[in-house]
Amino acid sequence: MIKIEGLSKSFNGQVVLDNIDLDIFEGETIVILGASGSGKTVMLNLLAGLLEPDSGHIFVDNEEVTAFTSDRQWDKLRLKLGFLFQGAALYDSMTIAENISFAMEQHLTQTDERIREVVEQKLRAVELEGTEGKMPAELSGGMQKRAALARAIALDPRIIIYDEPTTGLDPILAKNISELIVRLQRELRVTSIVVTHDLICASIIADRLALLYKGKFLFVGTMEELRSSENEYVREFLESSSLRR
Repeated sequence: MIKIEGLSKSFNGQVVLDNIDLDIFEGETIVILGASGSGKTVMLNLLAGLLEPDSGHIFVDNEEVTAFTSDRQWDKLRLKLGFLFQGAALYDSMTIAENISFAMEQHLTQTDERIREVVEQKLRAVELEGTEGKMPAELSGGMQKRAALARAIALDPRIIIYDEPTTGLDPILAKNISELIVRLQRELRVTSIVVTHDLICASIIADRLALLYKGKFLFVGTMEELRSSENEYVREFLESSSLRR
């Protein structure tokens, strides 16, 4: 599904990603872990074409996206991608329905009635029925995350990218969002890439995990394998979160 080969990125001479390799399989949820500043979000931005790598290759469905030379090529790929941004990033001046329908109106030819049907369908999927006419400021933090997730799935993407989906939420809401991610992944049969430092969230949603450390993937495997690792940094990382217990 997605193949990363020899990917590197530096800023002002500081290496953030150093010749990393990673295979992401169709239909799985892979969680990218790492301390703050480890390059997790940089990797997402490279996948989405928002940054250019210094070297290396990214393939999606056997197509090398790092070889794209036009915005049109990236726009076509991005129709396959859904994004849940850190902080939800809803448009403050738009209603929830307008937030969800925005991409459909930009990229698809649909009747107003069909767009309304899709908006209602996506809001039901995230358990936010009846909020179409509300403004983002009228929703709680957890509800805003759900609305942003409804927007992320509006175009029926094959890949959903989550950037810190539980940041800013209390433990109960974070657990609810994590369980919603699992349910949507199963129902929609998408490939999910989740960047998080929340190991409780990771333990709920991950099929596999990849731990970034000093610009490289120190570990790639299941949660069980992560917990049983004897690597000193992995042990320290887990013990700081109590997940090793």
